[in-house]
Amino acid sequence: MARMVKCVKLGRELPGLDEPPFDTPFGQKIYENVSAEAWRMWSEHQKMLLNEYRLQPWRPEAQQFLVEQMEQYFFGSGAELPKEYVPPAK
Repeated sequence: MARMVKCVKLGRELPGLDEPPFDTPFGQKIYENVSAEAWRMWSEHQKMLLNEYRLQPWRPEAQQFLVEQMEQYFFGSGAELPKEYVPPAK
């Protein structure tokens, strides 16, 4: 049976992650408060950030930016979309 968490992003009890995404206190905070579904949503949002800002994820400044965005996405007022972002046509 899946481990359940009260998801801070989606506001309801949902299956949690199998393990912390990072070996840090922030990774543990995500593990305890973010559902697997919300984590998948973040992964898609992160891809958009990487592409729109043309980030190189191996660079420390890009990693720091993504951590700050993740903090806002889950525990803050929400991550903002880049000003130039145009959603794909459906």
